[in-house]
Amino acid sequence: MIVLRALVVASLLLAGLAGPGCAPADPVPPAGRTVTDDLGRRVSLPDTIRRVITLAPNLTELVFAAGAGDRLVAASTADDYPPAVERLPRFSALPVDFEFVATLQPQLVLATDQVNNPRDADTFAALGIPTYFFHFGSVDDVLDGLRTVGALLHTADRARRTADSLRARLDRLAAWSAGLPERPRVLFLIGDQTLFAFGAGSYIHTLIEAAGGESLTAALDTPAPILSDEFVLTAAPDVIVGAFGTAYDPARLLALHPSWDVVPAVRKGRIYSLDPDLLLRPGPRLVEGAYALARVLHPDGLPPWMPPPSSRP
Repeated sequence: MIVLRALVVASLLLAGLAGPGCAPADPVPPAGRTVTDDLGRRVSLPDTIRRVITLAPNLTELVFAAGAGDRLVAASTADDYPPAVERLPRFSALPVDFEFVATLQPQLVLATDQVNNPRDADTFAALGIPTYFFHFGSVDDVLDGLRTVGALLHTADRARRTADSLRARLDRLAAWSAGLPERPRVLFLIGDQTLFAFGAGSYIHTLIEAAGGESLTAALDTPAPILSDEFVLTAAPDVIVGAFGTAYDPARLLALHPSWDVVPAVRKGRIYSLDPDLLLRPGPRLVEGAYALARVLHPDGLPPWMPPPSSRP
């Protein structure tokens, strides 16, 4: 039904733009500024933006972290943090329910090329709605993205303070781990049956390093490699960390990959699973994810200032 509505909207747009004797849809009101997004697109925006839509959960978290959560007029069905999103109307972001989004009359849509199709910007443009695309490859990209959200929504001071605080917390963790006598060799997995992982250039390696580990997939050329059992056997990780959720049973991993019984992490019982939202959403909680990694990599040597793990609402 959602797809059908989207097709109807697209058909109406095409008819209005191309039909004989039909005038084009009313253009966006004169823009007060033009910015360039992470895809190199020029985006015209009004001076003041009071109505915003985000198309991915990490973007929602960034908007709240930038002090502009009150500008969000809806949340996608995938959004679950912070708790304030529960009060917002819900819509489908995959695929985008363009018809519903249009009824909300947003002045700006925020998207990320790691989740959203850049071609969706064309449909939003036909609806008179500007779309700003982000790309998050590194931790610096996330912090810069937070500052950008602040600049777009005129909460720059709040966004800068939050970004600086996150950077300081991560730097403090990295300074502590730099003095550790040993750094375990870490295999980080996104999937337990199909072994999805992160390759070169990913923010996850920065988090593992700050937490006092050495990421075994940091040098892989493929951004999103699928590992083989043979790779794991050869790499012989000291620790395996998965983003499978805190209720995950580590025995499942060995049941799926019985040949791993000789892997050091398996023999020593060092298989852990963490909250995926702290590690797979490139947003402000990545720093919390780094601290969560430090707790499992160095459970007996944590500094006294290490904050306790936060409870999920």
